[in-house]
Amino acid sequence: MQGIAEELDLPGVAPSRQKRSRETTRALLKAGAEMLRKRSLAELSIEALCAEVGATVGAFYSRFESKEAYFNALMALAARDGERRLADMAADRAGRDADLAARCQQLVRGVIGWMRAHEGVLRAALQHDDNRPDKWTPFKALARGNTERATPLLLPAMGKGRRAAKSRAIAFGFQVVLGTLVNAILNDPGPLSLHDRELEERLGRLLLQVLQAEMDS
Repeated sequence: MQGIAEELDLPGVAPSRQKRSRETTRALLKAGAEMLRKRSLAELSIEALCAEVGATVGAFYSRFESKEAYFNALMALAARDGERRLADMAADRAGRDADLAARCQQLVRGVIGWMRAHEGVLRAALQHDDNRPDKWTPFKALARGNTERATPLLLPAMGKGRRAAKSRAIAFGFQVVLGTLVNAILNDPGPLSLHDRELEERLGRLLLQVLQAEMDS
């Protein structure tokens, strides 16, 4: 398990050797992630954030170069958690031995679980990018990374040959899955929300159908 010091080794975050200082940094990050579940990044006040954890605004800026650096740290933590979850799935022997349907369900469940855990941060990232279209969105990088790491987990269950075409089908399947989840995070149009278990089941079946269509072509 990562130690606190290693976990907080993030761009734009001032390193600290003292345990109490690291715990304050961690508390600020945790509180911000929770507050973003109910408000936008623009609405996230540094003063309110500091008050939430009993820290001063000066303490915040002694740890983070700016509000932008703070948000980048939140995104980096979300990305690391996503990577860890996929690594755990790749290392799971039962998952490696599962058929294609089970692998699709496992991956979709993992992605949705990750999004639920970081819902506020991911929503803020999507809204932030919409306000600043000139910036390369961290969310796109996370989505691309998810697809790249999921591909070797799915390809072995799709049979031999035509790896390029099958990899393309996996990428498209994830594009459909992630597009649906992004819409759920941003707009929650229904009938299923990000927190409905039925969404996991239906998106898992949808991904399977995309891949089976490629295998049958």
